[in-house]
Amino acid sequence: MLFKDIDIVNENMEIDSHVDVLIKDDRIDKILPTGEEMDAYLEASGIDRGEVYQGKNLLLMPAFYNAHGHSTMTLMRGYGENMTLQDWLFTKIFPFEDHLTHEAVYYGTMISMAESFKYGIASTSDMYYFLDDIVSAVRDAGGKSNISRAIANPAGIPFDQLESIREMKDAVNKYNGIENGRIIIDGSLHAEYTSNEDTAINLAKLTKELNLIMHVHLSETETEHVECMERHEGRTPAKYFDDCGLFDMPSLAAHCVWVTEDDIDILAKKGVVVATNAVSNLKLASGICPVKDLIDGGVTVAIGTDSVASNNNLNIFEEMKTMMLLAKVKEMDPRVLSPRQVLHMATRNGALAQGREDCGYIKEGFKADIVVLKTDSPNMHPVYDMISNIVLSATDSDIRMTIVDGRIVYKDGILLTIDMEDTINGVNRSIKDILGRL
Repeated sequence: MLFKDIDIVNENMEIDSHVDVLIKDDRIDKILPTGEEMDAYLEASGIDRGEVYQGKNLLLMPAFYNAHGHSTMTLMRGYGENMTLQDWLFTKIFPFEDHLTHEAVYYGTMISMAESFKYGIASTSDMYYFLDDIVSAVRDAGGKSNISRAIANPAGIPFDQLESIREMKDAVNKYNGIENGRIIIDGSLHAEYTSNEDTAINLAKLTKELNLIMHVHLSETETEHVECMERHEGRTPAKYFDDCGLFDMPSLAAHCVWVTEDDIDILAKKGVVVATNAVSNLKLASGICPVKDLIDGGVTVAIGTDSVASNNNLNIFEEMKTMMLLAKVKEMDPRVLSPRQVLHMATRNGALAQGREDCGYIKEGFKADIVVLKTDSPNMHPVYDMISNIVLSATDSDIRMTIVDGRIVYKDGILLTIDMEDTINGVNRSIKDILGRL
């Protein structure tokens, strides 16, 4: 497809105006100043321009990369409100999850894909189980995902006897890199408090051997942070994970609300990407992630939504704005974090967290994961700084298209790859079944 005379967000998170953008197959093939240059390029290369879109009142920006989520948990949206994290998990979420079925996971993931496309999310780092069904939903929807089998072992079962490890290996063998790289399998330790040291050490070895990214929950609550120190000779979760070898590979640590200066040094030294989840942390009263300290300490920070069970939606615009405002309030300094930094975190940094080096920019040769944003909405005017408007003023209603690997999956309010009637029916059927067995 060809976008004519359109504005784009370039790799410096600045606006380039009046350009032509050619998408060929799954990549951004050419970006040229509007004029005759694109016509000459098409003629010389023999490329069919395909569908042509005029760029008036439109802007191309990188799609979002959700750095931490649990897609199936859309099934639990609104189920268990006004509770602490531990109470919420052990009295509501875990009992519900004990009754999940293959159909429930498929449809729960599918509705999450639909919501992701609506909010301009091309890809999610997803931590859960029932991986066969999650992969099927992502593949059918035409989305991207880094999917990990969350390993938990509170009972201390010998590592080589864990069914979850067999499932992880099976997923790697069957799915890692399929769909032209749209689906990637990661390693995952759910958390320190749901496993033991032997599990963490052996999982680190296995994940490194399989050349996967490691995805963990880390210091989400003060209770988790303090109790880890009590269990492990004063070691914080970051120190404990580092000692277990979990950071000896590309790693993604979700939350990091209660990290110390020493923890930040560890994360920076080991190149761990932090996925901050502002809205979820606020709802569960877990605290405020020290984003400024992390960035100042040399840590790459990306943005996640967490599950809709603890967030209630996948609105990445809401997530960007909330995270930015919290960072300012935490430091009592309105100069903390610029809109450009925040947009970079939600796009390029999220792609890097997923090991997607050729994603996250509107740039020649990069994958065509793109949001086409309308710029003529009332909330987008006046324009003193378009990047500021995107981060602080835009909403999902301003998204005209979401494009994943060069394929339009959402356009003008319509999902093109997902049957919403079937999906909603599947979700409702699954919930009725699960609640009937609780």
